[in-house]
Amino acid sequence: MPPINFCLRYLLAVMLFVSLALANASETASALDTAKIEQLTGLKGSFYKEENVYKVSRPRSDIKIQVDKWLMPPFMGLTSWAAFTPTHDGQAMMMGDTVVFEDEVNPAMSAALDSGLEVTALHNHFFFDQPRVYFMHIGGMGTIAQLANGVKKIYDKVDEIRAIHPVPAPEFPGTITGESKITAASLEAVFGMKGQLNNGMFKVVIGRNANMHSIKIGNQMGVNTWAAFAGSDSEAVVDGDFAMLEDELQLILKTMRAQGINIVAIHQHMAQEQPRYLFLHYWGKGKAVDLAKGIKKALDVQANPH
Repeated sequence: MPPINFCLRYLLAVMLFVSLALANASETASALDTAKIEQLTGLKGSFYKEENVYKVSRPRSDIKIQVDKWLMPPFMGLTSWAAFTPTHDGQAMMMGDTVVFEDEVNPAMSAALDSGLEVTALHNHFFFDQPRVYFMHIGGMGTIAQLANGVKKIYDKVDEIRAIHPVPAPEFPGTITGESKITAASLEAVFGMKGQLNNGMFKVVIGRNANMHSIKIGNQMGVNTWAAFAGSDSEAVVDGDFAMLEDELQLILKTMRAQGINIVAIHQHMAQEQPRYLFLHYWGKGKAVDLAKGIKKALDVQANPH
């Protein structure tokens, strides 16, 4: 049997080796290539040592924005930003918020999704803002290059739109016939279900189920997806709401945008429901059947995500 002192020295040596290995792993995990973030985003940032976060920001000073008839400085909440922090696998996590005008929202969203980023919320922060301002929250996990390039593509798309149209557009492209004369049968064939008719308009509603405070809730309590059509068969508008589980959001966003349907809000409607639902509001213009097919494709993807 080895002497006790030898065993203790061996044990201490092993513990020291493990401690050094863990320290090196921690140091590796905490490394963040801030120079690369600045290079790829084209923005200078700040490092917050206490949280191990590097953050770049981009004030929206290109368009004058009034809120409640007051000219608002970007410092008061009109600044896009993206924050990066390292993960334990040598990659990074990114979260951010992007200030966008109405005509920038959907092109910027497509740029984010096409770059492999996630869009996690879309909503307003103010009332009585002129022009109207929206906030698109983004996120992602991956390499610094993937994340920083994705952020840059969003900002580049915004710049591209403003370079072509210095003043934010007041409407979506396309027209809507004044008097509604939607042919229900053709849309029912697309959705595979009967809908509701009202003064030439058409609507389908698809309920889902949840529990809240130990009570079952469903379609009539607001847990539903719906699509309402107006205008004519050739010049129609569709608006609606999509009820989604959290892990369905990105897939549905990608599908809707690929079909040319505009996303106008992403948020929650309830609190403490199980499972948790997010809701996506949308608006589309075009031929009624084409719009219906686009929404049906999103429904099919939701039902069969793989």
